[in-house]
Amino acid sequence: MPALEGLHRRYDAVIVGGGHNGLVAAAYLARAGRSVLVLERLGNTGGAAVSTRPFAGVDARLSRYSYLVSLLPKKIVRDLGLDFRVRTRNVSSYTPVERDGRPTGLLVGGGERRTREAFARLTGGEQEYRAWQRFYDMTGRVAKRVFPTLTEPLPSRDELRLRVDDEEAWRVLFEEPIGVAVEDRFADDLVRGVVLTDALIGTFADAHDPSLKQNRCFLYHVIGGGTGAWDVPVGGMGALTDALAGAARQAGAVLATGHEVVGISADGGSAEITYRTAEGEGTVAARHVLVNASPRELAALTGDQPPTPAEGAQLKVNILLKRLPRLRDSEVDPREAFAGTFHIAEGYQQLATAHAEAAAGRLPTAPPSEIYCHSLTDPTILGPDLVEQGYQTLTLFGLHTPARLFDRDNDAVREELLKSTLAQLDAHLAEPLTDYVATDADGQPCIEAKTPLDLERDLRLPGGNIFHRDLSWPYAEEGTGRWGVETRHANVLLCGAGAVRGGGVSGVPGHNAAMAVLEELGG
Repeated sequence: MPALEGLHRRYDAVIVGGGHNGLVAAAYLARAGRSVLVLERLGNTGGAAVSTRPFAGVDARLSRYSYLVSLLPKKIVRDLGLDFRVRTRNVSSYTPVERDGRPTGLLVGGGERRTREAFARLTGGEQEYRAWQRFYDMTGRVAKRVFPTLTEPLPSRDELRLRVDDEEAWRVLFEEPIGVAVEDRFADDLVRGVVLTDALIGTFADAHDPSLKQNRCFLYHVIGGGTGAWDVPVGGMGALTDALAGAARQAGAVLATGHEVVGISADGGSAEITYRTAEGEGTVAARHVLVNASPRELAALTGDQPPTPAEGAQLKVNILLKRLPRLRDSEVDPREAFAGTFHIAEGYQQLATAHAEAAAGRLPTAPPSEIYCHSLTDPTILGPDLVEQGYQTLTLFGLHTPARLFDRDNDAVREELLKSTLAQLDAHLAEPLTDYVATDADGQPCIEAKTPLDLERDLRLPGGNIFHRDLSWPYAEEGTGRWGVETRHANVLLCGAGAVRGGGVSGVPGHNAAMAVLEELGG
């Protein structure tokens, strides 16, 4: 069947999916002089890295799904000439807790002196702060050595170990469950919990899970940019994908939205891609196909054996407030507490209890979550009137809520979980959050919550898993190929989050898939 009107019959590369990784690949290949077509099912590009106005009649452009940037290499921004900036958060995190009947907490950031004083206020001494410094000095050294490898051909395990050149760090991060290091190095339950959270973002695991999937998650959360810092995208996450789409178009790539790919037939030398639009079906030929979708979708398109089912485990909530609430811990300014990552019910034992409850098929009694306020660092996402009136956004990411918990009634369980999650936050506020939630043009509260099942429905994330599957180690294993994007079909590459070294807003799989194609073509 011929291609639909407006598209050529053949391209050097067809990219399935217009998320940020697909756009990165498109821009690189088009800049190298290749003819490129991007086929995107939805009516817009960007995938999970988009900005939207979710509340009717309200001029607030929020990062609807993904929301912070750490793993995007500056190399990609420079190579593609992107007009995209991030801002550093002055505060890393704040974690409230009640001790001896008194509200207190741990504020990390604002300078070394303030952080040391915050540790002393919480723990009564210097020991935990010194342990914190030693631990993150170690992860910082690993970050500097591992992060640059993400845009290089995959090293072997032994090669990466030599690159790390620190046997203690290798054992802690790559060989033993991260819970061992946390318990060996820290004594305070709250400090232990703050450290562990980076191992649990979108990953349903216990601190001592023998699979070490929590270690892989932790590793990717501490190596970004060679520092582990998580920055705020100026203009929202959509600013990145808008810049990428512009770069791809300017280089000559064709971006076709509303085009759902339904099949790929490849023989190693050429491929035929079948797609569907509102007007009908069409086919297009290509030398290479780059699939910016999950391994599950890839298998469905090629007729291969599907991978082990993936499962997401998070609640994502967007909220617009008329102002920030005051804290029970009066020694901390809400504008600092919410500027970084505000940890809720994330003590070490609380995280273990929540995991055990969810593994037993129950919603956590005290759902753990973390919040930050994008608009404190970047007010450009709000209209001038909202800024003048003091409105602020809150982004909440809940942990230990696997997709299976929502199977019985997604809407009802979402509502129940949202209520109990916000109740955990309210326990640390001097005034209820709901008193300050803005309303939209229809008089409805400006709160939007997404469960794993919602993400599967909206974005086709398998089981709602934000990484498409369990994260991989950043080194070559059997069958991973030179760049970590190869499939059993020689001219079909996986350039989405499910590729080796995928996950997060990084562009790394897109870059690596493009490099694999250009390397084969001698470009």
